[in-house]
Amino acid sequence: MLRTVLPNGLTVIIKRDASAALASVQVWVKTGSIHEGDQLGAGLSHYLEHMLFKGTERRAGREISATVQAHGGYINAYTTFDRTVYYIDLPSEHTAMAVDLLADAVLSSTLPEGEVAKEKEVIMREIAMTRDDPDDRLWQAMFATAFREHPYRFPVIGHRELFAGNERGELEGYYRSRYVPNNLVVVIVGGIDPDETLKVVEEKFGGRSRGRLRPVLVTEEPLQLGPRELHVTEDVEIVRAAIAWQVPGLTHADAPVLDLLAMVLGHGDSSILWQELREKAKVVHTIDASCWNPGTSGLFCVSFTSESGNREKAEAVLDKVLKRCAVKGFKAQDIKQAVRQLIANEVASRQTMSGQASRLGAAEVVAGDLHFSQQYFERLERVTAAQLKQALKKYLVRQTRTAVSSNPMEAKAAIATAPKATGKASRKKAESVGEFELVTLKNGARLLLQQEKRLPQVHLRMVWQGGPGFEDPAKRGTSGLVSTLLSKDTKRRSAAEVARYIESVGGSFYPFSGNNSLGLAVEVLPPDWLRAVSVLSDAALAPAFRADTFAVEKEAQLAGLRQDLDDVVTEGRKLLRRKFFGDHPMGIDANGTVEGVEKLAAGDIAAQYGRLNFGSNVVIAVAGDFEPKAVKPKLTALLEKVTVGAVAGGGDPGKSAIKRGKARGDHALHLRRLGQPGDFVEIRDKEQAVVLRGYPGPALHTPDYYVSEVADELFSGMASQLFERVREEKSLAYFVRSSRVTSLDTAMFSFLAGTKPGREDEVLAEIDIEIERVQTGKVEEAELRRCQARLKAGRRQSLQTNAARALHASLNALQGLPIDDWKNYDARIEAVTIADLAAFAMKYLVRAQATQLVVRPKPA
Repeated sequence: MLRTVLPNGLTVIIKRDASAALASVQVWVKTGSIHEGDQLGAGLSHYLEHMLFKGTERRAGREISATVQAHGGYINAYTTFDRTVYYIDLPSEHTAMAVDLLADAVLSSTLPEGEVAKEKEVIMREIAMTRDDPDDRLWQAMFATAFREHPYRFPVIGHRELFAGNERGELEGYYRSRYVPNNLVVVIVGGIDPDETLKVVEEKFGGRSRGRLRPVLVTEEPLQLGPRELHVTEDVEIVRAAIAWQVPGLTHADAPVLDLLAMVLGHGDSSILWQELREKAKVVHTIDASCWNPGTSGLFCVSFTSESGNREKAEAVLDKVLKRCAVKGFKAQDIKQAVRQLIANEVASRQTMSGQASRLGAAEVVAGDLHFSQQYFERLERVTAAQLKQALKKYLVRQTRTAVSSNPMEAKAAIATAPKATGKASRKKAESVGEFELVTLKNGARLLLQQEKRLPQVHLRMVWQGGPGFEDPAKRGTSGLVSTLLSKDTKRRSAAEVARYIESVGGSFYPFSGNNSLGLAVEVLPPDWLRAVSVLSDAALAPAFRADTFAVEKEAQLAGLRQDLDDVVTEGRKLLRRKFFGDHPMGIDANGTVEGVEKLAAGDIAAQYGRLNFGSNVVIAVAGDFEPKAVKPKLTALLEKVTVGAVAGGGDPGKSAIKRGKARGDHALHLRRLGQPGDFVEIRDKEQAVVLRGYPGPALHTPDYYVSEVADELFSGMASQLFERVREEKSLAYFVRSSRVTSLDTAMFSFLAGTKPGREDEVLAEIDIEIERVQTGKVEEAELRRCQARLKAGRRQSLQTNAARALHASLNALQGLPIDDWKNYDARIEAVTIADLAAFAMKYLVRAQATQLVVRPKPA
């Protein structure tokens, strides 16, 4: 790794990682919302982040995003309290382009007058989105209540009234004073030549002179002298609550102790708070603990969701548990487990080039020491049980406690909580398939293994084909509960014991479910692979499906479904999906509906798993740092115990679904009969409006699928014509993009935008204009090439982690595709032509067969 400071004060950090031909180029500006001086609360840092891609002395705004897309890159930025970061992730052969472009944007933006005004309207939409989101409102309330003097009390995005008063002169003054070389850190990680890369950085950044950097006074938060509370009642479905205590900052000697305390108390299903409040007392749906301390002060937080009648009960149980821990302390194994979890999290964060660059940037900018991580973990390993107990008694005290909550209105809460009516086979010879070794057993089960020793981590994933299409239509949501309960009790261990067994070594064990599959994933450090196999084997072969655990998880899933109703965008997407697909299984996602989940009994879960768990419907994939000779026999023995069988109706579900998809040429007409073409309006008590429109689309394994991939990028990228017109030119929406819901035999291609109430028709008209442009073949060749480059690079980036590779491989095997089918991706994307896009838009994006939904606020 190379670290140097250029003569103009710019800090450069470069690290070579040749494991993939990818790179992440990041520019960290040491300025955030706490540095805005007499403009505190106006959101200048975030405003400036939006403006830096609007044009420079050398490039027009649209040229920036188009250039990145053309080189297969992804460009974005974010703003926090103490920093603003701009980054491009892309193929490493184009690193010099990324350095040049970011240097131009960060140091030479022109802040065009017209763009300043238009972007203000866009950010006003973003502020409205934040005010519509109950989770954002909760945490803004927490920071405003917990901090009285420190700038943390102001939202990073700014208060709406203060933000609205920003003028270009103020924005430019802030830019000129803070965006100087001696306040920047450039971090580059990837398959690069460090010396050549440094020369590029020196050339692009080194010519700008050091700037005068006026110090900014950041007021320290005085010691809190008494507890604070803020409890609001609003139009929400469930309780969201947060309790926090003042704690010192990242470099304080107690920081590692507090991080460990948060892990022990509230990280994972085996944690103390999860077990005591969720599993035993049953007063919360979710609960966790965290320590947020990036500066000189911070907050130790416990947050939870619950039913409205349980918030005070949950707080009482929490207080009781904390008092008990303050007296009895913590077990050595709890500390060992927490340290292991933190190490595993650190390893996971470094799997991608972007993750590595982010860790280096944070070490330099936030901690001020590139070796902070190493020293931090050395300090962690020295933490004792006595120190943990002392930290709890010192910091988690009534004097510095702040509690905030968002609570349902009584009438709504009453409605929400009202009760409702209610064969072993020997294996075949192994063969090599691409990067994975494939073992196919006589019962049809498959094992995939890919050894990759770059990082000390191994990922195991067991997948079954399933999802909404395999459920009883009257009991939608079975898939979500099946996967969740598979990760809980087994005949050998209780759910708590399962969690403790895997989390005690820093591992993670979690379920997943989607449109076409469900399964389990285990991730551990290499020495613990046997423990991972044991957990997976017990879950797959000896699940207990206990009635008491089922009842808890059923209520949690119901709470999650109601929680979705609090977010207007999430609810809008679900409503569109249901109207579009009608009675087709894809009308409901794997978590189901309130009505469907309420009808489920524990026996339904066991029966559904029994229908899915047969040889040809099961795949296990392993990727990472492991020894195949040791792992293969264990997992083969596991899979040999899965019975031979077939889903109801017989046959292989993956191959038959693919066959159906390829044979059906009338997707558009087929889908039109399923749902409700037409225009619909829903009224919600929100500040923003959301417009959605769904069209028929190609299923996963149909010839048009790859054309839809390109079309999605064409409509959704930052360089898209639709984004440029709707957001950049006309400031009609904060976000506008396309999206897809796909399964093995059907699909929806949709558009989504968040806009200002009263401007919904204008946004929809722009979507029509863009569709017509594609239908008439007016897509430019350069535009198509940019989309193709971005998609190909995106696929390369998506396969950096062990988890992603295992998931891709297992789904390919399950669905009857070559294990390494991703190797064909580039060629299929490159084969798409402008004529293909026009034919796709003419065939699928037909207004008469669309389902349109507008969700808007009540008229004033």
